[in-house]
Amino acid sequence: MNRIPIGVILATLGVQASAALPGGGGLVPEDATPNVVIFFTDDQGYGDLSCFGHPTIHTPNLDRMAAEGIKLTQFYVASPVCSPSRAALMTGCYPKRVGMHRHVIFPTFDYGLHTDEVTIADVLAGAGYATGCFGKWHLGHRDGLLPTDQGFDTFLGTPYSNDMSQFHRPEGNKYTHSLPFLRDKTIVEWEPDQRLLTKRCTTAAVDFIDAHADGPFFVYLPHAMPHIPIYASEEFEGKSPRGLYGDVIEEIDWSVGEVLDALERQGVAEDTLVIFTTDNGPWLPFKSHGGSAGPLAGGKGTNFEGGQRVPFIARYPARIPAGSISREVATTMDLLPTIARLAGVQLDSTRPIDGHDIMPLLEGEPGAVSPTVDFLYYTSHGELAGIRRGAWKFRLDVGTLHDLEVDVSEKWDVAADHPELVAELRAAAIAGDASIAAGARPVRKVKATLWDPAKVVRPNTTP
Repeated sequence: MNRIPIGVILATLGVQASAALPGGGGLVPEDATPNVVIFFTDDQGYGDLSCFGHPTIHTPNLDRMAAEGIKLTQFYVASPVCSPSRAALMTGCYPKRVGMHRHVIFPTFDYGLHTDEVTIADVLAGAGYATGCFGKWHLGHRDGLLPTDQGFDTFLGTPYSNDMSQFHRPEGNKYTHSLPFLRDKTIVEWEPDQRLLTKRCTTAAVDFIDAHADGPFFVYLPHAMPHIPIYASEEFEGKSPRGLYGDVIEEIDWSVGEVLDALERQGVAEDTLVIFTTDNGPWLPFKSHGGSAGPLAGGKGTNFEGGQRVPFIARYPARIPAGSISREVATTMDLLPTIARLAGVQLDSTRPIDGHDIMPLLEGEPGAVSPTVDFLYYTSHGELAGIRRGAWKFRLDVGTLHDLEVDVSEKWDVAADHPELVAELRAAAIAGDASIAAGARPVRKVKATLWDPAKVVRPNTTP
């Protein structure tokens, strides 16, 4: 049973108007309630999709999504690493606001996202949605911290990253943790065959859509891949000219196609918002097993654009014009308030969040601009690192200033040419961070474990 936290106030917004799609299309009631699907991949780069410029990775289903919907080319995650980034997506808050900014959660950690926080799943469950999570969670794995404690009806997947595992390690290694595969809170198996993770979670998501096609439903598909170690199933391994990493991305693209096909088969594609993005940039030290940030500098774990600017595609035929591109700044924190409004949910104004409703951007409303005035960059350990305001990005940690509209690769530091702007941006960043810190809320600590985090189980199969 879904809990509804104190922080959620449900209310029908009562909008009686209708929205016409720019450039044609029928009238759609603005209070129509869509189904929602979010794909959230792991460590995938800005440049890893053919519709974002990759020359050898073939992603026809994501290309189709982009052609039938919108691409955002300046879309950001709130952290360059996993757990903080996922906390921001789920809550609409900077990780520091919800206490989840101090790097990733490891198997021995006793804390996670507080259950008083309001997640996208909480919002939608309270509005009558069926909610399912199929993939990697990584926001806490002790009793009371898993997806079914955070608004989801059901969960199938892994509680943390796939490298926190024995699957890819030799017999007799000194790593003292193993990876469980869960259904809700029950361990289905230890050390699942990672070649099948994408396929198993996709199948479960499609089954969920089929079972709840009368809607409304929310499917969250946070794939474990392409976080290292990377694996693809037999059907995809060895097929991409980009090598194994390309195989992995192309299998994820297959996953997108399976979901889109299920929506079409059930007759709900027109009224479903499908979003595809990723948790942070590519893990570049792993060379061919890491991805590409395209023209962006840096990758995972850094505050260069390649660490936090990620691909974003949204498709919602009833509301989003086909073939759109927006160059406005938006973030994963914007998804919760955007989805809440679409679902007719009014959020508790006494519980601050950092995201904004970006539906005007997604719908191509004339004159729509980013509601984000300042975007703050934080390091992988939650320290203030920089600020973006308009075209300008200032890095407090290294003192550089870049005009990102001109210098997307961050090659030309112009701080010396704009001392007043540097001072203004530095002050704004420090003030913004102080405001977040002053209102920060705690994580939840839990003593009770569902399994021994030091349990070592060898896999039944080897890669």
